[in-house]
Amino acid sequence: MPTARGGSTEVCPTRSRGVLHAEAAGGHLEKEVKGIMEVLIGIDPHKATNAVAAVDEGGKLIELVTFTTNRAGLRLLERWGKRFEKRRWAVEGSGGLGRPVAQHLVSAGERVVDVPPKLSARLRLLSAGNERKNDTLDAVYTALAALRGERLAEVLEEDQASVLRMLSERREDLLRERTRTLNRLHQLLCDLLPGGASGKLSADRAARMLRRVRPRSAPGRTRRQLASDLLRDVRSLDRRVSELDHRIQATLKDSPTNLTEIYGVGPVLAAKIIGRLTTIARFPTKAHFASYTGTAPVEVSSGGIVRHRLSRGGDRQLNHALHMIAICQITRDTEGRAYYRRKLAEGKSERGALRSLKRRISDAVFKKLSADLDEVVPAVA
Repeated sequence: MPTARGGSTEVCPTRSRGVLHAEAAGGHLEKEVKGIMEVLIGIDPHKATNAVAAVDEGGKLIELVTFTTNRAGLRLLERWGKRFEKRRWAVEGSGGLGRPVAQHLVSAGERVVDVPPKLSARLRLLSAGNERKNDTLDAVYTALAALRGERLAEVLEEDQASVLRMLSERREDLLRERTRTLNRLHQLLCDLLPGGASGKLSADRAARMLRRVRPRSAPGRTRRQLASDLLRDVRSLDRRVSELDHRIQATLKDSPTNLTEIYGVGPVLAAKIIGRLTTIARFPTKAHFASYTGTAPVEVSSGGIVRHRLSRGGDRQLNHALHMIAICQITRDTEGRAYYRRKLAEGKSERGALRSLKRRISDAVFKKLSADLDEVVPAVA
């Protein structure tokens, strides 16, 4: 089906089936890109299509194209991008729907940066002054966000860190399912036993309680049968979590790290931290890393008043991991507990002292991961 070029009456007589729509921003493409030092190519990914926009260094739109997300579409996208001698790609949400196209480009040797969806949406709102949007506009503002963003994370080819993240997320999914199953089991035990089950409920404890139950009515027998089914589900989930723990430990051995030398960091937390960070090289200093983990205070000064408040931003999963490490150190005779008590003696509240300890742990994590990176780089070289 022929397609008219935007800004002219010229008609494209042929088009590959992987290209759904293409239009140049007026005139011939060769004239538009002549003398351009670098082209930013923004991609707004979807399940079936990838909307693509190319802009020059001045932010001027060069061309809009839409490709399919199948293999043919990805190959055509890569071939289309090679018309720009100096190019850089920007993918919105490269950790979600944008992962296939981002990884395809990275494996082809292209430079790709990740643009958070909130960043491109904020830029679109500030530039247009309204909330109107479509796929092509999203692609354009993704490219503009990469043009103006100097600290966007570079997309790297998936490695052991990606494996650790997948295993860690799967483990958390199983634990959440286990919690839901235990809650349903607890509800049935409350109906079967006077007073229910007090305290922490486990599979073994629930089994001992069920052995004492001999209901005579049909509803009671049904509740007991359902409780037995839920008990089997809990034991199955326990086995799967245990298997994942062993897989995480084995994967950590293939990617040596000194992170477990920090007190309170076991294989599970180490996998979570490494998996969510991908690489520590993206953070120039420990202060940048602390800001990313949400352990650095946010300045809210005004006039002559200097004030800081608690950061609610950053990666909350990493912040929770640092919190668990801090709690573990406080409950044991460690340097972390001594530091925590010193902060209390200085007049800080318990929460304030805990926040200070979390920042100290954040710096320690940054130091360990930076040392791991320094060991890997010479080995690769």
